[in-house]
Amino acid sequence: MRPPVPRHRPSGEGPSGPRPRAYSPDLTPPWRRPRPVPEVPAEPGLVVEEPGSGFCGAVVHCEAGTVTLEDRFGRHRVFPLLPRGFLLEGRVVTLVKPSSGPPRPTRTASGSVAVPRARARVARAGRIYVEGRHDAELVEKVWGDDLRIEGVVVEYLEGIDDLPAVVEEFAPGPDARLGVLVDHLVPGTKEWRIAEAVTGEHALVVGHPFVDVWQAVKPSSLGIAGWPDVPRGQDWKTGVCRSLGWPEDTGAAWRRILSRVRSYKDLEPELLGRVEELIDFVTA
Repeated sequence: MRPPVPRHRPSGEGPSGPRPRAYSPDLTPPWRRPRPVPEVPAEPGLVVEEPGSGFCGAVVHCEAGTVTLEDRFGRHRVFPLLPRGFLLEGRVVTLVKPSSGPPRPTRTASGSVAVPRARARVARAGRIYVEGRHDAELVEKVWGDDLRIEGVVVEYLEGIDDLPAVVEEFAPGPDARLGVLVDHLVPGTKEWRIAEAVTGEHALVVGHPFVDVWQAVKPSSLGIAGWPDVPRGQDWKTGVCRSLGWPEDTGAAWRRILSRVRSYKDLEPELLGRVEELIDFVTA
């Protein structure tokens, strides 16, 4: 007798009947599964929004479990580092603590939010002119980072008497605005009359009330009680050195003053407001 011929089994059927199908434990359809959310280091200066409160600000501090944001009004809020907890340019992200490394500044010397690894912009046609080299060096020290990002170049005049000729040669226009910062801009003075003559739709002249830009540095930042009164007819800078007991070397005195300026906090508000006004005007 021939052995029985084995019966063909349908696919999926075992010796004792049909095998149970193997299902994935996750039965969620692929189109309903949450997409992976990128993890972004909470680097200082990164601007994000916390969707629950609508608070939007730049990262100023991050530690284990929390991140501190600062909005454009200077207000601080602390939020937990939760998964999918923030919006970055409208996209959901998970903020994580940055890897250890040298700390990066969160603010520029002017008080603006620092932009890590920002590249300088190609220079605009517009310019900001200041009266002299000391003015230019002070503006560079405090606003240099901001000016490079905005592409604004600062030049100096070596005196306001040449301003009308400079403005005429520059020929300000809609795409080439000109801003000028003048010392001792007080109504009725020579500086005031020159500024009035050249100011126009695309040229703005502003000034501070100080005899020289030295006075725009707060005395407290220099460790002095105040700027001395210098008699008329005497060179003001030399008179300051004499009154303060400094060597009568105005170049050395300026280097001493400039070294004490670390940020906008070391400058008087009368100068701060005017420089910010010029930057806004030139970049408008």
